[in-house]
Amino acid sequence: MSHPNAILAPKGRLRLAQCIVDDGWPLRRAAERFQVSVPTASRWARRYRSQGPEAMEDQSSRPHHWPNRLPAKRERRIIGLRVNRRWGPERIGYRLGIQPSTVHRVLSRYGLSKLSWQDRATGRTIRRYERSRPGEMVHVDIKKQGRIPDGGGHKILGRAAGNRNKTGTEANRRPGYMYLHNAVDDHSRLAYTEILADERKETAASFWTRANAYFESCGITVERVMTDNGSCYRSHAFKDALGEQIQHKRTRPYRPQTNGKVERYNRTMLDEWAYAKPYASEAERVAAFPDWLHHYNHHRGHTSLKGQPPASRVPNLTGENS
Repeated sequence: MSHPNAILAPKGRLRLAQCIVDDGWPLRRAAERFQVSVPTASRWARRYRSQGPEAMEDQSSRPHHWPNRLPAKRERRIIGLRVNRRWGPERIGYRLGIQPSTVHRVLSRYGLSKLSWQDRATGRTIRRYERSRPGEMVHVDIKKQGRIPDGGGHKILGRAAGNRNKTGTEANRRPGYMYLHNAVDDHSRLAYTEILADERKETAASFWTRANAYFESCGITVERVMTDNGSCYRSHAFKDALGEQIQHKRTRPYRPQTNGKVERYNRTMLDEWAYAKPYASEAERVAAFPDWLHHYNHHRGHTSLKGQPPASRVPNLTGENS
């Protein structure tokens, strides 16, 4: 849409066309007067003659027909593969011999949501939500992670040497696993994590006691906790740790997306800390974790928070961003 005060705004176009058609000005003289090219002056005069003053308004640039548009039958095949098999544009394009960009335009034109917005099992759009205040819901989960053998694994030594280092000495043989116990506040995304040796019920219960104390120190009163259906979370020890004031909610079986905020935190943690660089030992990786967690809570911009860190939604932490 043109600026209302521009030379060739609708009013200016009308004056140009009237000078040529009604007043009989030559095209070149009118073009010079209104500082446009002769073809432009001719076009507006032609529209004025055939359609009147209404033709001076802005019109849609959308074409009236698409000679290269896919036939309706091909579009129906694209939509059928998306709805029935939940394939992305690339896979649909390879199957039908169509450019993925063309498939994407067809899907967008019919308003089909992104695959990341859908539940792969049912095809239903995932209903995203956010609690209105800190502490209304805290998501809790455990991430099992393989340990790095002393001296480094295959990322430092290469595949062959890394395997020999992992199995060559008694000290490094079967380095085992660490268990990342995580708690993420739904509203602020503030996270609390401990690296522990197992996922037994006593360990999970003790972790929650410390996590709850951390949230209380930040001025957050936890009202609900959501976990999966792991045995440690169904135990009496964990129930006792929650106490009478905190409601315990569990996800539906085989539906980890219900606890999606902590699952997404797990992925971020692995990408930006656990696998962010080659570590020479497990001790080196563990030592780097506190700084990363502080960065996540106080400095790292979160897309769901419009680029602000979790601490921006917790008033008691705003002064600790150093």
